[in-house]
Amino acid sequence: MVSTSTRVVVTGLGVVIPIGTSVEEFWEACRVGKTGIGSLSGFPLDDLKITIGAQVRDFDPKKRLHGSRRDKIITYADRYSWFAATAAAEAVKQSGLQVPFADGYRAACIIGSGAGGLVTLENGYRDLFIHKKRATHPLTLLRFIGSSAAADVGIEDGVKGPTFATCSACSTAAHAIGLGRDLIRSGLVDVAIVGASESVINYGTMKAWQALHVLSPEGCFPFSAKRNGMVIGEGAGVLVLESESHARQRGAKMLAELMGFGMTSDSKDMVNPDAALDASDIDYLNAHGTGTVINDRNETNAIKRVFKNQAQHLAISSTKSMYGHPLGAGGGIEAIVCIKSIGDHWVPPTVNLHEADCECDLDYVPNKGRDQRVTYAMSNSFAFGGFNTVLVFGPAPM
Repeated sequence: MVSTSTRVVVTGLGVVIPIGTSVEEFWEACRVGKTGIGSLSGFPLDDLKITIGAQVRDFDPKKRLHGSRRDKIITYADRYSWFAATAAAEAVKQSGLQVPFADGYRAACIIGSGAGGLVTLENGYRDLFIHKKRATHPLTLLRFIGSSAAADVGIEDGVKGPTFATCSACSTAAHAIGLGRDLIRSGLVDVAIVGASESVINYGTMKAWQALHVLSPEGCFPFSAKRNGMVIGEGAGVLVLESESHARQRGAKMLAELMGFGMTSDSKDMVNPDAALDASDIDYLNAHGTGTVINDRNETNAIKRVFKNQAQHLAISSTKSMYGHPLGAGGGIEAIVCIKSIGDHWVPPTVNLHEADCECDLDYVPNKGRDQRVTYAMSNSFAFGGFNTVLVFGPAPM
């Protein structure tokens, strides 16, 4: 039985993204409109037609994860697990929680991934079929399964309660965050480490996306008249959630409140919120904003449908314009954007927006961020398969 009276707060944030491998670095990059999109490297490009992406550069897992105490195998894991473990470590450190948890059964860890360890899989296939090796790396199985990141983080932090991964394409992280909230509200746990991680930029993945004809050869231009596709990115976004009472009892600094979570499929209403707010209460909306012709137009229409006349007065931006589309990790990263916007009363821009599409006629905060009071912020995540998720954040309880 989920209690609607239990308030769920955010006490920790962690991120790895092409424009910053810590929250502080990421947020500063957003403030200056930095872009992490560039030429692909690190694997054979062969006959690829699309050769741009948003990669995390110069990431040294041994350096970033040298402090791991219980999970010594993590430095041999897949790249997506490295990102998740790094982001989770930052979030847990900020929360001030002592790990391993004294009562691990009162904690949950839900770290999802839309694709899991595809870098490991491709390397394994190259070893077998191109390099004619007789076997793959002995940790191949542990590296590529989609629950590896959740297991790695759970082991490191001593989580003995619900530990699993979500997988719902670009809604993966938002689903993980919403499920963590529900576990806390049900009284099953006091703390939940939630989010998602993604690292799928390799030859095979690029060929697959290229075949779908949704990738831009030039860049990410959400809501722009020149938009011509999305840009694949990578990274991780992780939050620490707690019940308000648990956070207060230990004197934790509360960063924000997770006020609402909605999830639907395309066969139902576009949004089914439970934040007990009016549309006019939302000050900032972090759009899914992938830069594809259809998505941006449909999202604009959905915003108008939900917000009605208020849509014209709503600050909206797509931060994917700076770091591409990190697929399943997007909702976690963009939840952090919302929380930082509430804390700083500043909304990030949609860069590369010099001429909006005539059918995308809302306030997308073009090119330059804006000082603006933000009390409530909303994040959209829409995924292949028709999975729609929405998160609503508000200020921390007084």
